Amino acid sequence: MKLWGLDLGGTKIEGAIIDPSRPDVALHRLRLPTESSRGYDHIIAQIGRVVTQLEAVSGLKRPAVIGIGTPGASEPATGLLKNSNTICLNGRPLSTDLSAHLQAKARLANDANCCALAEATLGSARGRAVVMGLILGTGVGGGIVINGQLIEGCHGIAGEWGHNPIGGEITPCYCGRKGCVETVISGPALERYYRAQRGEPIHLPEIAQRAKAGEALARATLARLRDKFGEAIAAVINILDPDAIVIGGGVGNLDLLYEEETRAAILKHLFNPELRTELLRPALGDSAGVFGAAMLCASNKA
Repeated sequence: MKLWGLDLGGTKIEGAIIDPSRPDVALHRLRLPTESSRGYDHIIAQIGRVVTQLEAVSGLKRPAVIGIGTPGASEPATGLLKNSNTICLNGRPLSTDLSAHLQAKARLANDANCCALAEATLGSARGRAVVMGLILGTGVGGGIVINGQLIEGCHGIAGEWGHNPIGGEITPCYCGRKGCVETVISGPALERYYRAQRGEPIHLPEIAQRAKAGEALARATLARLRDKFGEAIAAVINILDPDAIVIGGGVGNLDLLYEEETRAAILKHLFNPELRTELLRPALGDSAGVFGAAMLCASNKA
């Protein structure tokens, strides 16, 4: 039996069909724009179009269960979506509505959870017992996988380290709080930090290039990333004590996150005299989300 997965993003919806015997390679894969500005019903319809097109290109009939990675998470008590930066999804019974529209059970999980599941079972953290998968990009999120099983928690928010506070930080966050990790070390947050002092709006890759060229402000921006990342992730390690952390997202492409100086920045806040947790680059790239979504179909969860 083939596994079907969809990755619902803010700009695109990706669908894939995988074979459980070789789940790291898509048999069929396609994308359509999300067009989220057109609203909730349109997103539902676009997801339906992806599934219909997968049927057409594969010659297969849609399965009884389809895994879908979403921004935000379903509230276990109500089934309503929450914490999504695609705002029109919040407060809506997305799983129920998709199941009805697709005429197949939609098994939903947070998109960061899907990435974590894929990297822990197929990617760079394969074989490790306790894995934290991070999304460190436009936003900051994460997922937890233990012995190959995704941990979602009683509120459906396991792994959401991006909304832990960082000491002394006061920047308002879209969640209504101040000083969240996301407001400090996400890509846009680091760009705002640079722009506030230079008055020049440039993207993070260019800041990194300027840092390599020796520009003081660019180097200070990346030093801020290292120090604040160390503080933020040490709090997670103190609680979860994972074997490996996989760092996905655009900020995760920066070499400095894997250097000894970053490990030292973590160790300053760790309740242990040494740091043995591995910091790993993702192996699956932009495939992780849709592969992880498809692997939700292999779950025994109702």
